[in-house]
Amino acid sequence: MNDIDAWVWWLVGAAALGIPLVVTAMPEFGMLAVGAVAAAITAALGLGIVVQVLAFVIVSVALIAVVRPIAARHTRQSPRLATGIDALRGKQAVVLERVDGAGGRIKLAGEVWSARALDTDRAYEVGQEVDVVEIEGATAIVI
Repeated sequence: MNDIDAWVWWLVGAAALGIPLVVTAMPEFGMLAVGAVAAAITAALGLGIVVQVLAFVIVSVALIAVVRPIAARHTRQSPRLATGIDALRGKQAVVLERVDGAGGRIKLAGEVWSARALDTDRAYEVGQEVDVVEIEGATAIVI
Protein backbone atom coordinates (compact mmCIF):
# COMPACT_ATOMS: atom_id res chain seq x y z
CA MET A 1 0.00 0.00 0.00
CA ASN A 2 2.89 2.36 0.69
CA ASP A 3 4.25 1.84 -2.81
CA ILE A 4 1.23 3.52 -4.43
CA ASP A 5 1.10 7.30 -4.38
CA ALA A 6 -1.80 9.05 -2.62
CA TRP A 7 -3.08 10.63 -5.83
CA VAL A 8 -3.68 7.15 -7.27
CA TRP A 9 -5.78 6.22 -4.25
CA TRP A 10 -7.83 9.39 -4.68
CA LEU A 11 -8.42 8.50 -8.35
CA VAL A 12 -9.44 4.98 -7.34
CA GLY A 13 -11.86 6.57 -4.86
CA ALA A 14 -13.22 8.84 -7.59
CA ALA A 15 -13.78 5.85 -9.87
CA ALA A 16 -15.42 3.95 -7.00
CA LEU A 17 -17.78 6.90 -6.44
CA GLY A 18 -18.57 6.89 -10.16
CA ILE A 19 -20.00 3.37 -9.97
CA PRO A 20 -22.96 4.21 -7.68
CA LEU A 21 -23.44 7.40 -9.72
CA VAL A 22 -24.11 5.29 -12.79
CA VAL A 23 -26.09 2.60 -10.97
CA THR A 24 -28.33 4.86 -8.87
CA ALA A 25 -28.32 8.04 -11.01
CA MET A 26 -27.70 10.08 -7.85
CA PRO A 27 -25.67 13.13 -8.90
CA GLU A 28 -24.27 13.57 -5.40
CA PHE A 29 -21.91 10.64 -6.04
CA GLY A 30 -20.57 12.48 -9.07
CA MET A 31 -19.96 15.58 -6.99
CA LEU A 32 -18.07 13.50 -4.42
CA ALA A 33 -16.05 11.96 -7.27
CA VAL A 34 -15.09 15.45 -8.46
CA GLY A 35 -13.98 16.21 -4.90
CA ALA A 36 -11.81 13.09 -4.97
CA VAL A 37 -10.25 14.25 -8.24
CA ALA A 38 -9.49 17.61 -6.61
CA ALA A 39 -7.82 15.77 -3.74
CA ALA A 40 -5.83 13.69 -6.25
CA ILE A 41 -4.55 16.89 -7.85
CA THR A 42 -3.44 18.26 -4.49
CA ALA A 43 -1.72 14.93 -3.75
CA ALA A 44 0.03 15.01 -7.14
CA LEU A 45 1.28 18.50 -6.29
CA GLY A 46 2.90 17.01 -3.18
CA LEU A 47 0.65 18.66 -0.60
CA GLY A 48 -0.05 16.87 2.68
CA ILE A 49 -2.93 14.62 3.61
CA VAL A 50 -4.69 17.38 5.55
CA VAL A 51 -4.76 19.61 2.45
CA GLN A 52 -5.95 16.67 0.36
CA VAL A 53 -8.84 15.91 2.68
CA LEU A 54 -9.72 19.61 2.90
CA ALA A 55 -9.73 19.84 -0.90
CA PHE A 56 -12.02 16.80 -1.07
CA VAL A 57 -14.42 18.16 1.54
CA ILE A 58 -14.49 21.76 0.26
CA VAL A 59 -15.00 20.85 -3.41
CA SER A 60 -17.61 18.18 -2.62
CA VAL A 61 -19.60 20.36 -0.23
CA ALA A 62 -19.40 23.36 -2.57
CA LEU A 63 -20.71 21.32 -5.50
CA ILE A 64 -23.51 19.80 -3.45
CA ALA A 65 -24.45 23.18 -1.96
CA VAL A 66 -24.42 25.03 -5.29
CA VAL A 67 -25.27 22.53 -8.03
CA ARG A 68 -27.88 20.40 -6.25
CA PRO A 69 -30.42 23.21 -5.61
CA ILE A 70 -30.06 24.41 -9.20
CA ALA A 71 -30.62 20.88 -10.53
CA ALA A 72 -33.61 20.36 -8.23
CA ARG A 73 -35.17 23.62 -9.41
CA HIS A 74 -34.78 22.55 -13.04
CA THR A 75 -36.37 19.16 -12.45
CA ARG A 76 -39.45 20.76 -10.85
CA GLN A 77 -40.05 23.13 -13.78
CA SER A 78 -42.45 22.06 -16.45
CA PRO A 79 -41.10 22.05 -19.98
CA ARG A 80 -41.34 25.38 -21.77
CA LEU A 81 -42.02 23.72 -25.10
CA ALA A 82 -45.66 22.70 -25.29
CA THR A 83 -46.36 19.59 -27.33
CA GLY A 84 -49.42 17.64 -28.40
CA ILE A 85 -52.77 19.15 -27.52
CA ASP A 86 -51.10 21.54 -25.06
CA ALA A 87 -49.47 23.25 -28.06
CA LEU A 88 -52.89 23.83 -29.64
CA ARG A 89 -54.35 25.83 -26.75
CA GLY A 90 -54.38 29.51 -27.61
CA LYS A 91 -53.97 28.92 -31.35
CA GLN A 92 -56.22 30.52 -33.92
CA ALA A 93 -58.35 28.43 -36.26
CA VAL A 94 -60.64 29.08 -39.22
CA VAL A 95 -64.26 27.90 -39.18
CA LEU A 96 -64.99 25.42 -42.00
CA GLU A 97 -68.55 24.52 -40.96
CA ARG A 98 -70.72 26.63 -38.65
CA VAL A 99 -69.61 26.18 -35.04
CA ASP A 100 -72.09 26.54 -32.18
CA GLY A 101 -72.79 24.85 -28.86
CA ALA A 102 -73.76 21.64 -30.68
CA GLY A 103 -70.64 21.39 -32.82
CA GLY A 104 -69.03 22.23 -36.15
CA ARG A 105 -65.67 21.98 -37.93
CA ILE A 106 -62.53 24.14 -37.89
CA LYS A 107 -59.11 24.06 -39.54
CA LEU A 108 -56.52 24.06 -36.77
CA ALA A 109 -52.76 23.74 -37.41
CA GLY A 110 -53.43 22.44 -40.93
CA GLU A 111 -55.88 19.76 -39.78
CA VAL A 112 -59.66 19.57 -39.70
CA TRP A 113 -61.02 19.31 -36.18
CA SER A 114 -64.49 18.97 -34.74
CA ALA A 115 -65.24 22.02 -32.64
CA ARG A 116 -67.76 23.36 -30.19
CA ALA A 117 -68.36 26.90 -28.97
CA LEU A 118 -67.48 27.57 -25.33
CA ASP A 119 -70.50 29.87 -25.07
CA THR A 120 -73.42 27.67 -26.13
CA ASP A 121 -75.47 30.74 -27.15
CA ARG A 122 -72.79 31.90 -29.59
CA ALA A 123 -72.29 30.74 -33.20
CA TYR A 124 -69.32 31.24 -35.54
CA GLU A 125 -69.81 31.31 -39.29
CA VAL A 126 -67.67 29.87 -42.11
CA GLY A 127 -64.43 31.78 -42.65
CA GLN A 128 -64.45 33.42 -39.23
CA GLU A 129 -61.31 33.13 -37.06
CA VAL A 130 -61.71 31.63 -33.59
CA ASP A 131 -59.36 30.98 -30.68
CA VAL A 132 -58.92 27.49 -29.21
CA VAL A 133 -59.29 27.56 -25.43
CA GLU A 134 -59.33 23.84 -24.70
CA ILE A 135 -59.16 20.43 -26.32
CA GLU A 136 -61.59 17.78 -25.07
CA GLY A 137 -60.80 14.47 -26.72
CA ALA A 138 -60.95 15.19 -30.46
CA THR A 139 -63.05 18.33 -30.08
CA ALA A 140 -61.64 21.86 -29.88
CA ILE A 141 -63.49 24.28 -27.62
CA VAL A 142 -63.39 27.72 -29.23
CA ILE A 143 -64.31 31.33 -28.57
